[in-house]
Amino acid sequence: MSSPFATADRDIAPVSTTGSTRTLRNLYYVRFAFAVVWAVLLMTVAKTITPGTTVLLAIYPLFDLAAAVVDLRSSGATRARTPLYINMALSLAATVALCAAATSGIPDVLRAWGIWAITAGIVQLVVAILRYRLGGQWAMILSGGISVLAGSSFIAMAGGPNAALTSVAGYAVLGGVFFLISAIRLHRVAARAE
Repeated sequence: MSSPFATADRDIAPVSTTGSTRTLRNLYYVRFAFAVVWAVLLMTVAKTITPGTTVLLAIYPLFDLAAAVVDLRSSGATRARTPLYINMALSLAATVALCAAATSGIPDVLRAWGIWAITAGIVQLVVAILRYRLGGQWAMILSGGISVLAGSSFIAMAGGPNAALTSVAGYAVLGGVFFLISAIRLHRVAARAE
């Protein structure tokens, strides 16, 4: 059985500083801003699961899905597509899982978020490694690794007395910072190439 990533490197064209890299950089800036705003909103409702909390929990993976669609459409043949499709499927599954988990309480939400963080972190690592030649990917590599660790901690936290959604908000902000760092690095790489 072949891995879905086995053909990913064949989908990559030579690196250029074309519009696709510019789109990726701008997408990273938007993802940073979204993560910060989303985290602040979640902090205001994080103590209990309400319909508003459930909506916020669903919005995050849906935004991730939309970002992957923008990334896929802008990349054309310049970047690996298979991991982006996998990321889209994971984000959609996470949306459903988080909405279902919200009916059971914060511990189940943390478990669902943890599973998504682990799987999405692995995909993020793969994508960042495949995009290494674009520049600005060290932050994404670190973010993917930290996502795997954070996901494990969310699952562990779910079984303890301190299960709280505030940790998810902090995780989102940290992820946003990594997107900001990558956007700045891509901006510098593009400026040097011109």
